[in-house]
Amino acid sequence: MKPQTRFNRRDFLQTATAATAAGVFIGTSSASHAQDSPNERPVFATIGLRNQGWTITDKSTKFADFAAFADVDANVLGTINEKLEKKTGKKAEGYKDYREVLDRKDIDAVMIAAPDHWHTKISVEAMLAGKDVYCEKPLTLTIDEGKLIEKIVKRTGRVFQVGTMQRTENQHRFLKAIALIREGRIGEIRKVTCGINGATGSPVIPAIDPPEGLDWDMWLGPAPKVPYRAGTEMRRGYGGGVPLYTNCHYAWRNWYETSGGQMNDWGAHHVDIATWALGASETGPDKVTPVSYSLPVEYKDGYPTVSDQYNSPTKFEIHVNMPGDIPMIITSEGDNGILFEGTKGRFFVNRGRLAGKPVEDLETNPLPEDAVEKVYGGPVSENHTANFIEGMRAREQPISDVWTHNRMLETCHLANIAIRLGRELNWDPTKREIIGDDEANSFLSRESRKGYEVNM
Repeated sequence: MKPQTRFNRRDFLQTATAATAAGVFIGTSSASHAQDSPNERPVFATIGLRNQGWTITDKSTKFADFAAFADVDANVLGTINEKLEKKTGKKAEGYKDYREVLDRKDIDAVMIAAPDHWHTKISVEAMLAGKDVYCEKPLTLTIDEGKLIEKIVKRTGRVFQVGTMQRTENQHRFLKAIALIREGRIGEIRKVTCGINGATGSPVIPAIDPPEGLDWDMWLGPAPKVPYRAGTEMRRGYGGGVPLYTNCHYAWRNWYETSGGQMNDWGAHHVDIATWALGASETGPDKVTPVSYSLPVEYKDGYPTVSDQYNSPTKFEIHVNMPGDIPMIITSEGDNGILFEGTKGRFFVNRGRLAGKPVEDLETNPLPEDAVEKVYGGPVSENHTANFIEGMRAREQPISDVWTHNRMLETCHLANIAIRLGRELNWDPTKREIIGDDEANSFLSRESRKGYEVNM
């Protein structure tokens, strides 16, 4: 398997050679099952277990053994371990502090599904501890965090998969969409629209004592120190069983202190596919314009003026000027999915459907048999974890590598900065900085809370 990623086996070997010549050690796990014996199952650990943490663990048990779990909420730690035992007949060792997992020499790779504000710290420290990494999307809170992760991947030679599973799964609908474009079925692309849904604001959320079993200070970690907040109404459906309005479980997505709202949540999926389809995975836009948006609280100088309500956008329309002057629209309106429009037609794709006349025409004019494999860079893996493990064994970067992920996520980060400041941003995709706007550039990074800096 040779995924068409920016950092493949050749790059790894070149980096390893250069690092050896410079006296730099490229760390490896001392018990590297996946690397040394293709017939052995790798040993995994999951850090952050609620919701997506169990989802990625559950679908990975076919390919890997789970020896350790870590979560700062003792309640979810116990529940997930019971699920693992029921499915596999074995329990994992449970920890509150993820650093104890990284100290274990028998762990080949970690899967990270902690909230977004923890991704960079855990990812970097895991790689420096000799672990390969599968980290959920969005990978970072800031653009500079992405640059740091890239630096550490290159320094250590670790294999790193981002959890943008639309690249592998969903019955290959998104791969077929890109294949349609590459085969010229809609001519030249003229416009791309990413529908990523709106969000809701919240009432004033009271500060209360954290629930028993939750280490609130450690849950906050690198984020600013604030009181735990939660209302009495409970969330139902996916992510249910926790307060509907809170600054913790599930709803952390609605706070800029710990996430990036819908722009980074669903945007990390659909903007990723759109950027890949446009062939812009190694560059980026030159302009991001907030045409319209609604923020649930008042802002001043890019920061919310209150701390007891959700603060990420509820509605938005962002215009992004992509390479070749192709407009990308990121909107909270319309269907969730991606609409590609070209000189010869248009079609729509999301997780449930691939529709439009170019799709209907496949009945009489099918894609070449290898069209999807060409997009993927080889045979499509059974699922996103399988692709990660294939990369571990080959020591190649998988289909959702950090470089292409960060490039597309820069668009989402820039959209959020444009909304927060209420103005258009001009972006230099080569220097990876905002042009002529020092205030906007100050949002490319942020300080971690004292005691929770990245341990280098």
